[in-house]
Amino acid sequence: MPVLIVAAYDEQGRANAMNAAWGGIFTDNHIGICIAEGHKTTKNILATKAFTASMATVERLMACDYVGIVSGNREPEKFAKAGFTAVRSEVVNAPIIAELPMTLECEMVSYDKESNHLIGRIVNVSADESILTDGKIDYRKLHPITYDPINHHYIALGEVVGCAFADGKKLR
Repeated sequence: MPVLIVAAYDEQGRANAMNAAWGGIFTDNHIGICIAEGHKTTKNILATKAFTASMATVERLMACDYVGIVSGNREPEKFAKAGFTAVRSEVVNAPIIAELPMTLECEMVSYDKESNHLIGRIVNVSADESILTDGKIDYRKLHPITYDPINHHYIALGEVVGCAFADGKKLR
């Protein structure tokens, strides 16, 4: 499962972030994430109606794990203690984490308090030039991590093992 770092401002403009592995993109421009209502980040999203979702990376693994194990409800300096720098998005009222090179900038579409399912409309994707090859995001340069919920491990994305929409044609 992708490890997403979800960030939002509170009503005073203070950034907070959390680690959320229960989510992903499910249409061309929508993301779904399962996050409990009690999280500080969830409260911020419900107040501001905006958030960002950045890919956690190998290089920032400790900081990304930290924001998943420390509550913003109890640690007001959580964002800074993780070593994160907030850069205000130009398209939504949410922070982009400067240290994470790929970010989905989202407007909240809905939040279901029963299922804890957040849906956001992706209005922009920002990517640092350092992770681009021929103008496209290159996962080898991004170094995203995934989460293994069975063994509680973070796993770096590995090698290419096939070609989507092509390899199955051999069975036609």
